[in-house]
Amino acid sequence: MAFRILWLLTLLLALAACGGADGQGDGRGGVPTVVGGTVTQAEFVSEIEAVGTAFANEQTVITSPVTERIERIGFADGAIVRRGAVIAQLSRNEESADLSSVEARAREANKQLERLTSLQERGFATNAAVDEQTALRDGARADANAIRSRISDRVIRAPFDGVLSLRTVSPGTVVTSGSPIATISDISSIKLDFTVPENFLTALETGQVIEATTAAYANQSFFGTIDNISPLVDPLSRSLTVRALLPNGARQLRPGMLMSVRIVSETRKGLAIPETALIAQGDQSFVFLVDNEGIARRTAIGVGLRSNGMIEVTNGIALGNKIVADGTVKVRDDAPVNAILPGEKTAGKTNKNAGKPDAGPTAGGS
Repeated sequence: MAFRILWLLTLLLALAACGGADGQGDGRGGVPTVVGGTVTQAEFVSEIEAVGTAFANEQTVITSPVTERIERIGFADGAIVRRGAVIAQLSRNEESADLSSVEARAREANKQLERLTSLQERGFATNAAVDEQTALRDGARADANAIRSRISDRVIRAPFDGVLSLRTVSPGTVVTSGSPIATISDISSIKLDFTVPENFLTALETGQVIEATTAAYANQSFFGTIDNISPLVDPLSRSLTVRALLPNGARQLRPGMLMSVRIVSETRKGLAIPETALIAQGDQSFVFLVDNEGIARRTAIGVGLRSNGMIEVTNGIALGNKIVADGTVKVRDDAPVNAILPGEKTAGKTNKNAGKPDAGPTAGGS
């Protein structure tokens, strides 16, 4: 029985020794194995992101200036019209009849004035009579012009080039003064208004290029330029409104759309480390530097921008320094570490596998 116990202890010690020998390469022998890396350089982009609302370049509600019945509608739903195109025509029969009467009176007054002028030249008419008749003629002409203006008010025209809304009235409808006939929008370009925090004020300037996207065109970007920056900062939100202009020749964008805005304010190169290498504690940031003897030392660093899984380092380390790129949870400060670069790890596996075929024939031969 004692012999059997001694034999089991011997076997366990042998297995433990084998395990320790194998563990020296994979970090199980007390030294943790982690993914190593080096401090590199990368390009970082400083950008501003915001959300804005699209507005038409020009937009107004076309209304009826008088209370009258609509005789004719001159547009189809969503029609594109030019400035001056007839949108609607209101009834003007009464005004037309009044104009005919006043024009006839003006013509008669003008004939009477011509006769009196001829008599005045021969000394048979006084200056007062001529002046009185001149006043009558001019009054008739003024009345005619007033009626023509009222007739013009009954022909409603487009104030500028644009797209008309869906119509809400029909021929025969009696509209009151101020009633809407249609909405016309100039969407050849779009005004995009968005707000940004006041601390970005110095990063913005007129003419700066912006990129905008919308859910309606998920895979398409629209580019424009900043047209104006509000001179006022909202005292409650501490933000200011920025207006950009987006060309819209294809009329894809519509007023009222919600759009995401991206503005590149700065592009620069800097020292970079993977995000997995960063250790954040409160408002401080650290990274494990690995020296030539394989000792990991926790080092405070300053961080800047982030881009594509990389973090900009502003101070604390230098280009080419070896670091722990992944697996920092297994590392202790001022402790040895087996930091293997991705290329080195692959090479190690290849060499280990390459040695196995040589061992096979030797064992067989013996």
